Amino acid sequence: MSFLTERLFFVGPGRAGLALGYALWQADGADSITFCGRSPDPPAHPIFIQGGARYVFGLERPGSGTTVVILSVPEKALPKVALRLAALGEAPAGCIALHLSGAMGADPLAPLLDVGYATGTMHPLQALADPVLGAEQLRGSYFAVSGGPEAISTVRRLLHHLGSRGITVPIARRPLYHAAAVLASNYLTVLLAAAGRLMAQAGVPEDEALDAILPLARGSLDNLGRLGPVRALTGPVSRGDVETVRLHLRTLARSERALYSALGLEALGLAREAGLDAETLKVLQQIFEREK
Repeated sequence: MSFLTERLFFVGPGRAGLALGYALWQADGADSITFCGRSPDPPAHPIFIQGGARYVFGLERPGSGTTVVILSVPEKALPKVALRLAALGEAPAGCIALHLSGAMGADPLAPLLDVGYATGTMHPLQALADPVLGAEQLRGSYFAVSGGPEAISTVRRLLHHLGSRGITVPIARRPLYHAAAVLASNYLTVLLAAAGRLMAQAGVPEDEALDAILPLARGSLDNLGRLGPVRALTGPVSRGDVETVRLHLRTLARSERALYSALGLEALGLAREAGLDAETLKVLQQIFEREK
């Protein structure tokens, strides 16, 4: 199957937009890339330093031949930016407009639909904390996609360049999808930060605490991918080690007990599937629920 090379037009040089544009440029997936931004000068990013993209201060109408417009702006800004872009005139022939939000469908792009753009969404299921490193992380990642046939076809062309795959989520269930992404990414960061804090409280030097935790976390993620959640679960809950759980809870501060117990209740479901006996499950559930 052959794929066209794209002429891309990004509105908003934020982390996600820059990472996506940089990844597509590195993959030779774009003949040209333009970024529009609110600052007079472009960000200090390799895509501009190396001549991979043109930067525009303000907003201009996408030029003839543009295949994809990507609104990489915060969710709350999408309706306003879509209106401003629509006010600049009709869409270039065959041009698609997309946004990168995870929780929303294409409705905020309705003004662009009215002036001839086909509309859709492509949300990267990846933690893009850095606009340079993010380009590498995007390759092979999943994206949630939505929109009409033209938009879906265009997104799949883009994903082909990245070696990535698209998943479709009904619009009514996008908030569930996005909440799942938050748990797997944002809250994983919060959880590991809390683990590092406890490690430091245990006496490990602060500058080593997180380094000590990360290989453990990576090992758990590897096990999860290879074995599935039930077999990957280890630790006192999986063993039914009630006394160790009680010892932990006696040691932790109140806020940490609440976090430990909330996660413990979730772990009980996996332990049940793994065959932990009903009496031990009941005792652990009572212990955890007292800390809620």
